[in-house]
Amino acid sequence: MKICPRIVLLGAALAPMMPPAAAQTSNPPATIRQRKENQQDRIANGVASGQLTAGEAANLEKKESNLNQEEKLMRSEDNGKLTSADRKVLHQQQNQLSRQIYREKHNGAVENTNPKSEVGKRAENQQDRIAQGINSGQLTAGEAANLEHKEAALNQEVGKDRAANGGKLTAQERAQVNRQQNHLSNQIYNKKHNGRKQ
Repeated sequence: MKICPRIVLLGAALAPMMPPAAAQTSNPPATIRQRKENQQDRIANGVASGQLTAGEAANLEKKESNLNQEEKLMRSEDNGKLTSADRKVLHQQQNQLSRQIYREKHNGAVENTNPKSEVGKRAENQQDRIAQGINSGQLTAGEAANLEHKEAALNQEVGKDRAANGGKLTAQERAQVNRQQNHLSNQIYNKKHNGRKQ
């Protein structure tokens, strides 16, 4: 068999650019823990960027919390280990949650990340604090869901008050919202510093 010298030269020139055989194998699948951390980061980024509203984040965090509880139950039933069937179920559920995170972040509903009012600026600051707590692991999924649910309820209340008053809040409503924001701010601090980790 005759080998063309051009092919030999081309092969020699391209050889250094080719990855080693070991690197050509597919990467192992991410662990359950890695996937949870990645999804928490995606939620935190969505909250911080305004791509996720407080209500959407609360819903996602609640699902994440339920998934964590299910994993904990599976481990308790098998001496702290996950069976291959358990891993398969958890991966399928994580895939569903991952798709939902994507849909929620790209559905067009957004939080205002540059509010003009004092009430809006405080709400944005609290969303940033929640996002930071999710990202750092200081807030568990359940804690974040609880805080985001309260934030969403407060946002709805402010929206209703504004709608009833031609787009503005009365002085009394602003004072009430400020008290509620103070209460929520304290809850964010307490949950971030209670020693629980994601």
